[in-house]
Amino acid sequence: MTDHDDEEQALAHWGHRLSQALQILDLEVDQKLILRLADESGRSVGPSAGPISTFVVGYAAALAATSGHVDPQAAVRSAVDTALKLCEDGTPGGPDTEGWAGTAQ
Repeated sequence: MTDHDDEEQALAHWGHRLSQALQILDLEVDQKLILRLADESGRSVGPSAGPISTFVVGYAAALAATSGHVDPQAAVRSAVDTALKLCEDGTPGGPDTEGWAGTAQ
């Protein structure tokens, strides 16, 4: 077993323990997708953008999933896709130039 395999296994175990402790019993975490988001936002914006991006994406996905219109995995994928598109632009722009901020929703 390689160090990479050990890390993946440790992350899977940690994700399972954390979701159980938070009583999110049916959560399936796409670790590679979340790590890609953290890596790309960290490179695009700065190292601290990774944790902030993953938190905000998780929060947005939870809001979408609790609305009942989309399943949790689809909500995460959609939120990650949106965040990755923003990573392509880096830091230019602002809240009023992307998404629904200017639509009075």
